[in-house]
Amino acid sequence: MAQAQIPLNSPPSPPAETNGHQHPEAWKWYHYFGYNTDHKVIGIQYIVLSFVFYLIAGMMAMFMRAELYTAESDFLDPNVYNALLTNHGTMMIFFWVVPVAIGGFGNYLIPLMVGAKDMAFPNLNAIAFWVNPPAGLLLMASLFFGGSQTGWTAYPPLSLITNNTAQSLWILSIILVGSSSIMGALNFLVTIYKLKIPDMRWNELPLFIWAMMATSILALLSTPVLAIGLILLLFDINFGTGFFRPEMGGNVVVYQHLFWFYSHPAVYLMILPIFGVMSEIISTHSRKPIFGYLAIAYSSLAICFVGLFVWVHHMFSSGTPAWMRMFFAISTFIVAVPTGVKIFSWVATLWGGKIRLRTPLLFAVGLLAMFVFGGLSGITLGAVPFDLHVHDTYYVVAHFHYVLFGGSVFGVYAGLYHWFPKMTGRMYNETLGRIHFVMTLIGTLITFTPMHSLGLQGMPRRVAMYDPKFEFINQICTYGAILLGLSVIPFIINMAWSWRYGEKAGRNPWRSLTLEWQTTSPPAIENFDEEPIVWAGPYDYGIDTQSFEAVPSVEEMLKEVSQEVK
Repeated sequence: MAQAQIPLNSPPSPPAETNGHQHPEAWKWYHYFGYNTDHKVIGIQYIVLSFVFYLIAGMMAMFMRAELYTAESDFLDPNVYNALLTNHGTMMIFFWVVPVAIGGFGNYLIPLMVGAKDMAFPNLNAIAFWVNPPAGLLLMASLFFGGSQTGWTAYPPLSLITNNTAQSLWILSIILVGSSSIMGALNFLVTIYKLKIPDMRWNELPLFIWAMMATSILALLSTPVLAIGLILLLFDINFGTGFFRPEMGGNVVVYQHLFWFYSHPAVYLMILPIFGVMSEIISTHSRKPIFGYLAIAYSSLAICFVGLFVWVHHMFSSGTPAWMRMFFAISTFIVAVPTGVKIFSWVATLWGGKIRLRTPLLFAVGLLAMFVFGGLSGITLGAVPFDLHVHDTYYVVAHFHYVLFGGSVFGVYAGLYHWFPKMTGRMYNETLGRIHFVMTLIGTLITFTPMHSLGLQGMPRRVAMYDPKFEFINQICTYGAILLGLSVIPFIINMAWSWRYGEKAGRNPWRSLTLEWQTTSPPAIENFDEEPIVWAGPYDYGIDTQSFEAVPSVEEMLKEVSQEVK
């Protein structure tokens, strides 16, 4: 796809204006701490804020693993453990993976990849971000009222009878981030459809854009359903209604349907953008055209569609009738097919490529292994008899951590390393990146692999006290969690040091073909001085157009000429 060609005789663009105010030539550091409508600033705001929540949620996990080191409740009060468990899961999903994958990468990359100057609705974009900080504060504030005791699912009747104030704050927090998700999804779809440059055909879109389209459609269809369920639950807690109160004719299972109609698609909201990141990284760093472009693109839409019809597999033990179990077991197996299409396409792309095992590709290959393993354990949970056996055990914990941490978080790290030169204009430290990968990989394997055995032996999840026979395996998991927590240190050092002192990256250090690499690093405030021209496909590596990859931009050539004249 796409490189920009800027006519040599074009006059310089006038300073950009927004809402009657002139932009500076480049954003200063303090612009990232206030209201800003530039999609790149908002993308970095999402990434940084969500990473802060990731650190907080990670500390909660460390406290929980310290409690689970022994079978007795000798480190945390069980009620405190429950509150930390609830906030850990909520924060990791709604305040880390979803905002960094969708809000962070989506905001930063979509306009650049389609040749637009900004999002379709810049102010709506800024508002969507700025509802996240108060939502996070509401969630943290719930801890001062005892914390929600229900886990991230907030099932009634437990959510109706424990810590009503904390539970209400939890609900308001999730409604706010859900509103942010809806606003962002609408903005993404309109931006892609209306602001894509005319020369770019639909089959020339980067696969990240296809993934974000599927993600946005899924968010628009599913998020309002969760909001409805939570609003009804809020009314039951505070205003005496009986939507989910059996003694008043309510039905608790209805809440489960409303919750899971969103919360299983939420898994795809967290992984579909990462699938898009994977396609960009694997093709670029293996120097090969992506294998099965259309198959990968359409499989994202297939996941979006089929993913709306699998939610009941979370409810096989909730008294669901046999016909419903059969239907949703089959749909659970079917949704694995388009995911398998992506996996095979990525492996075929790597096969025979000129692979450069830099940090982004290391995390991408690590994601392949982790997600395949986690996906296979997910298929087993689609089988009703097996699911009934391991429901609410540590087998389920192991499964979704392999999928969401080994999948989504590995993908987030891969994307951050891959686009770090574009965001900052600096190269990261490769040695620290490799150390970070090795520590993260080993820590993940040690922490979550033994949990499969715990679940198969019957250890229930969400408990602070357990049978002493599980103590040794839990101790292994705790050691792995410590290593996983320490793995963040080289990443933080790498990002902070490289942002300030890293080697200058240039506009296209990876010699990539997508549009975002054809502007300066970091990009200009309005991305491109002239509308870019599509002259090649986004993954046309190894063909004649590759000779243009290293051609410097007009700005770089003029700068070199001026230096020679001086």
